[in-house]
Amino acid sequence: MFFVDTIEVAGLGNRGYLAGGGRTAVEVDPPRDVDRVLTAAARRGVRITHVVETHVHNDYVTGGLELSRLTGAAYLVPAGARVSFARTPVHDGDATDVDPAAGLTLRALATPGHTPHHTSYVLEEGGTAVAVFTGGSLLIGTVGRPDLVEPRLTERLAREQYASARRLAAELPDDTAVLPTHGFGSFCSANQAAGESTTIGKEKASNAALTRDVDSFVANLLAGLDDVPAYYVHMGPANAAGPAPVDLTPPAPADADEIAARLAAGEWVVDLRNRVAFAEGHVSGSLNFEAEGQLATYLAWLIPWGKPVTLLAESAEQLTTAQRELTRVGIDRPAAAATGAPAGWLREGEEPASFRRATFADLAERRSEDGVVVLDVRRSSERAGGFIEGSVHIPIHTLRGRLDEVPGGEVWVYCAGGARAAIAASLVDASGRDVVAVDDSFAAAEKAGLTVRAD
Repeated sequence: MFFVDTIEVAGLGNRGYLAGGGRTAVEVDPPRDVDRVLTAAARRGVRITHVVETHVHNDYVTGGLELSRLTGAAYLVPAGARVSFARTPVHDGDATDVDPAAGLTLRALATPGHTPHHTSYVLEEGGTAVAVFTGGSLLIGTVGRPDLVEPRLTERLAREQYASARRLAAELPDDTAVLPTHGFGSFCSANQAAGESTTIGKEKASNAALTRDVDSFVANLLAGLDDVPAYYVHMGPANAAGPAPVDLTPPAPADADEIAARLAAGEWVVDLRNRVAFAEGHVSGSLNFEAEGQLATYLAWLIPWGKPVTLLAESAEQLTTAQRELTRVGIDRPAAAATGAPAGWLREGEEPASFRRATFADLAERRSEDGVVVLDVRRSSERAGGFIEGSVHIPIHTLRGRLDEVPGGEVWVYCAGGARAAIAASLVDASGRDVVAVDDSFAAAEKAGLTVRAD
C-alpha cells in the first residue's frame, strides 16, 4: 500500500507532495516552511529518505535543501540544473527506491518545457505506475508556462513542453494520477487548473497539449501568456544558490513612533487587515495587502525588492501566518511588526485616514459627474475581455511607478472582484489623492448601467 499527501500552498497556488509506504517516504517540491512536511511525515509515522525537485523553481523559495539537511534525506535535483550545493543529480530513467518493503519506486522522466532541465517523477508500485509528479509540465487542463527562463528560449521550450506532455501520455497508463506542483493559482501555469484532480486518461481527452497539433498548440500557448510577477527574477537564483534556513521567530515590535519613523524614511508599512477594516481607518501612508488573499504574490510583486517592510496585523495569529507566507517568496524578516488596531498605531493627536468603498451601481450614479476618474487595475488579458468605457488602464503591478499618470480628480478604482482594487486604492490614498475602492464583481458593471466595451 502507498499514500500520497498533498502539502497545499494555497496563497501561491502550488502543491508539494509527501508519498510513501509504511516506513519511508519521499517529498516532492517542498515549500520553504518545511515544518509542515515534517509534521505530515510524523503523522504518517514515516521517515523521509528522499527529497526531490522537479525543477529550479521560479515562483517560490524551496525548502528542499533545508529538509534534506534536517532529515538526512538524499536531495535529488535534475542533473541539468545549475546549482551551488551538493545534491544527487537525476538523469532521465533513474530509479530510486522509496519504500522497498512496499515495492515503491520513483522513476525519473525528463520533461523539459517549463524549464530546460525539468523532470517528472513516476511513482511505481510493484513496477506499475500509480501516480506521476509532473511539477510544471503536464498540469490539470493545461501546462506550465515556457517563458520564465530566457525570452529567446520561449518558443523552443513551448515545443518541448508539447513533446513532454505527449511523452507522459504515451508512456503512462490512463489511470495514472497526475499530481502537478503548479496550476492552482500560480502564475507559473499557462492557465489555471480546471479542477482539483486528474489522470493521464482525462488529460488525453481535454488537454490542448494532447488534443491539438504542435503548431496550433504553441501559437495558442504563446498568445495566452500573462504578466510575470516581478519577484520571479529573484526566486531562481535563490534556489540555485541554496536557500538559507527559514526564520519564523517574531519580528521586533513597533510602537506608534517607530511606525511613523519608518514611513517617514520611505519604508513600506503593510496593513494585513481585511479591506473593509482598512478603508474605515488606517495609518496614513500604510498600504493594504489582506492576509486572507494572495498576500505573498502581490506584496512581493509590488514592493521594491529588498525594501524593509513593517507588518500591522489585527492579531498575533494573523501576523504569524503572514510572516510564514512571506518567507515562501523570500521576504524573510519583517523589519518590525505591531498587532491590534489603528488606535494603537497612531501617535497622540493623530487621526486615522480612511476612504470610501462602493459598488458599480454607486459608480454608475456618479460616472457622469465632473472630476470622476475611473481606474482599471486588472491585467491586460482581463481588460481585453471587457472594460468600462473611458476608464484609465494601469495594471496593479505597474501602478506604484505610474501614479503620476492617473488624471486629477476623485479616483474610483476597480478590478475583477475588489481585492486588487483595495491594494490599488491604498497606493492612491498613500499618495495623497482622493480615492474610492469599488468592492464589487466586474460582472455587475454592465448590469449597473455602465457601458462595458471590449477591444
